[in-house]
Amino acid sequence: MQNLVVIITGAANGIGKGIAKVYAEQGAKVVLADIDVKSGETVAEKLGACALFQRTDVRKADEIIQLMEKAVEHFGKIDILINNTGKGINRSPYDLSIEEWDEVINTNLRSVFLCSREAAKYMRKNENGGAIVNIASTRALMSEPNSEAYAASKGGIVAVTHALAASFAEDRITVNAISPGWIETGDYAALRDVDHTQHLSQRVGKPEDIARACLYLTNPLNDFVTGINLVVDGGMTRKMMYEE
Repeated sequence: MQNLVVIITGAANGIGKGIAKVYAEQGAKVVLADIDVKSGETVAEKLGACALFQRTDVRKADEIIQLMEKAVEHFGKIDILINNTGKGINRSPYDLSIEEWDEVINTNLRSVFLCSREAAKYMRKNENGGAIVNIASTRALMSEPNSEAYAASKGGIVAVTHALAASFAEDRITVNAISPGWIETGDYAALRDVDHTQHLSQRVGKPEDIARACLYLTNPLNDFVTGINLVVDGGMTRKMMYEE
């Protein structure tokens, strides 16, 4: 990842913050995009000169365009985009307002299309193209009640991923998705034994697990991998759930 330029949305906290840290450790130049200015600037400061924070509301097309312009102005190019921003609302479908539905779809799904399109305009100028990774969710494949907007947005991400992979192929841009399962971004030590042992991996996931998956999918040597949805969930979507 030495000297590759990576844009990560939703990078101020949680999984996005973990992804930014790992890319910086690998020698990449990292652009952190988020609406949380305080946390975003703090993360960028800790990462040092290799990092740039740009306040970005991914629901707004003009701010996405500005994000890409700032990245190129500061680092000269864009090699990798990680579409990580996500929002969920847990509400009965009987009570979910259309405004709340649109908020989740625009934040999670519309942003993936807009960010990918704008980043690709710069990536296609690169000799080796580029790589896009969209953070979906196992909620695209399985659900709990009252998660319709989130599930729809994440299912849409999986679908738009393979569509973009086909559309951007001639520009040497790979597009893949990652569907995380339970990734603990809070106090990992507070988790119970049963939280860990219900996974085939015998542990709950960490942001670094998703970061390492991103490294694999964005490594220029792995350009034969495109259009896939990589499930990183400790085996939970493949586990029989019958109660004994």
